[in-house]
Amino acid sequence: MKDLKFLNKYFLKYKWRIIPGLIFVVISIIFQILQAPVVSHAVNLILENISIYQLFDGFDRQTIIYHIFSTNLFYFGALVLFIYLMRGIFLFFMRQTIILMSRHIEYDLKNEIYAHYQVLNLGFYRRNNTGDLMNRATEDVNRVRMYVGPAIMYTTNTAVLSIIAIFRMFSVNGTLAFFTLLPLPILVVIVYYVNTLINHKSERIQEQLSRLSSFVQERFSGIRVIKSYVREHQAQEVFAEESISYKNKSMNLVKVQALFFPAMLLLVGLSTIFTIYIGGKQVMEGDITPGNIAEFIIYINLLTFPVTMLGWVTTLVQRAAASQKRINEFLELQPAIVSATDEKMDFEGRISFEQVSFTYPDTGIQALKEVSFEVKEGQFLAIIGRTGSGKSTLANLMMRMYDVDSGHIRIDGVDLKDVNLGNYRNQIGFVPQEVFLFSDTIKNNIAFGLGDCDQEAIENAAKNAAVYQNIIEFDQKFETMLGERGITLSGGQKQRVSIARALVKAPKILIFDDCLSAVDTKTEEEILNNLGMLMKGRTSIIIAHRISTIKNADKIIVLDEGQIVEQGTHDQLLANQGVYAELYQNQLLEEAVD
Repeated sequence: MKDLKFLNKYFLKYKWRIIPGLIFVVISIIFQILQAPVVSHAVNLILENISIYQLFDGFDRQTIIYHIFSTNLFYFGALVLFIYLMRGIFLFFMRQTIILMSRHIEYDLKNEIYAHYQVLNLGFYRRNNTGDLMNRATEDVNRVRMYVGPAIMYTTNTAVLSIIAIFRMFSVNGTLAFFTLLPLPILVVIVYYVNTLINHKSERIQEQLSRLSSFVQERFSGIRVIKSYVREHQAQEVFAEESISYKNKSMNLVKVQALFFPAMLLLVGLSTIFTIYIGGKQVMEGDITPGNIAEFIIYINLLTFPVTMLGWVTTLVQRAAASQKRINEFLELQPAIVSATDEKMDFEGRISFEQVSFTYPDTGIQALKEVSFEVKEGQFLAIIGRTGSGKSTLANLMMRMYDVDSGHIRIDGVDLKDVNLGNYRNQIGFVPQEVFLFSDTIKNNIAFGLGDCDQEAIENAAKNAAVYQNIIEFDQKFETMLGERGITLSGGQKQRVSIARALVKAPKILIFDDCLSAVDTKTEEEILNNLGMLMKGRTSIIIAHRISTIKNADKIIVLDEGQIVEQGTHDQLLANQGVYAELYQNQLLEEAVD
């Protein structure tokens, strides 16, 4: 239960739903218990009136006795109906308070999980797959809801009903109550043992469900690759294997439950047999009345539901504890990247790296080694290098997706760790290497960084990204809905829409992480010319493979194995006859061959 303590804050928040709900539970149980003594009196009344009726056989008074007998039965029947009606009303109030409260907690918990996911750094998403993240925010939360709603409701119902019923049974006849309740301790032991098994099996089922969800999500995201390599059959086989594993684990749980519930009902049936046998002997001895036997049978039947619910509720609690433990694992993670201040400022765009080194925590690969450079406000900085040289790492560090291991990154002379992160990122237009578009309209994808901007600004951004003409050729133009990850568009179109998304912000700093690789040379020149006008007086940083993209830069940095091996202008680097000149000559040869 220690993992479920996390939910106490929600119980406190919704205390004015829980408290009335619990009161309604108690009131509904009182009306439920009342039917037993009413029936007991009714049975005794029937037997007594039958005896009196038979004594006056042949007399005129027999008709009067029959009338009184019928009237009493009518009143008892009306009383029982009234009791059931009142119980039904309070059961309705009980569900309207407790079950609705569980839905509110479910809503709050999902929002808390999602909000927490968003503040965690990129390393968290590199370590965890999407299917598992989704499963914890949906399936696990649903299991927790079953605890805060039905489990609490039925636990309270079971506890209060059992206490009142057992008290009434002992107040009527202690001996009969003892033998009637004798099977219950055995039932408690069975519940404890079986539900320990259920808990372990439930955890295995949840883990397998996460793996299954991750597999499906990944395969559907990469469906084009699967079809291109004709691997549908192989994917189907793997899915079948994962599904069989999930089915087998679920069947193991079902087998345990299938034996559990009949065993409980058997023990409850034994209680009824004891009641009839021992109660019958006591009626003959004059210790109790026949109505008391009927009363005890009603109590046993009333206890049957709580006892059978005991196993189900215990299962709910165990599952909720296992799910909340999985949820807490992520909620207890603290974000590594946090804003040091709430103060907002306007940045000019001067960025400096001072002896920056960085190693990816997940892989242990050192991406940068004592990198130092400076780009002044309004300058065009280009970064080039071979694959794996650390170019994208520089972009991620500038965006503060990670913190450096050593050294400093400064923006306008202020350490990046000391600025308001949200305010800083709002003034940057970032186009990542891996383009990601949402399943939304083109218009909303371009306006994503601002949330709300006019149509003219969106169209101008599309024109500057050289994608406007492509968009207006669609039937729905800017209202065209994109498929998952922008699958509706070609690779080059997706890159240009992503560029438009950055440009519409009119950023103080623009960072392109090799995002022109899928566009042709003519389109690339058009985009760069537009950027030259749009970003005049603003800082531009472009990471590229093609030297034709960056030859007009104010400064070019050449990276190799995480270190700066050269820096300068295009002409200066060619004159050095170093790594840059070698890259340039190789690209000229490639173009000549093409």
